[in-house]
Amino acid sequence: MKKIVFYVIILILIILISFYIFNYKVSKTGNNISINKSADNIKEYILNINSYKAKISVTINSNKNTNEYVLQQEYKAPNISKQEIVEPSNLKGVTIEYDGKDLKLTNTNLTLSKVFEGYNNIGQNVLFLNDFIEEYKNNEKSEYIELENEIIMKTQNEKNKYLSSKSLYIDKKTAKPVKMEVKDITQNITVYILYNEIEINNI
Repeated sequence: MKKIVFYVIILILIILISFYIFNYKVSKTGNNISINKSADNIKEYILNINSYKAKISVTINSNKNTNEYVLQQEYKAPNISKQEIVEPSNLKGVTIEYDGKDLKLTNTNLTLSKVFEGYNNIGQNVLFLNDFIEEYKNNEKSEYIELENEIIMKTQNEKNKYLSSKSLYIDKKTAKPVKMEVKDITQNITVYILYNEIEINNI
């Protein structure tokens, strides 16, 4: 009888420890938001992202051709960013890093690097999620639409006819971005971004 009680206690302790470890790991990721959060809360969650790491597929359409890329991105508020080309293979390893002051271009395949000190013209980078967030916050016409499985956050840019509107699609269950569409003034898609992987607030 004592052995049975002992084994039961040990089993309960193992379950409790496993539960604690699992919850600790989940809480540390910084990528979780309750499924029951409202659309408005998910929108605020996106607008308050202070760092992220992502692997994205990008399609850029122009009048003459279409180019496709796979990129690794990192961003940390207020203005630290890194972007590395994974594909196409002839550009693989080309990295752009900005530390808030200096811009560094690196090509690991050719072991080349160039630093632009005091670089103040980083400007708009349509490929970065934080750029969309800033535009959304600063535009009175920004809005969001709630659908059954997703939320679409929309904003406009009246100053650039090629980047006239942006729509960010967010999965309601995970509260993570799924894709972004950038359209020109005629509503043709100029930039399409697919978020293959993304970790939020975990840098």
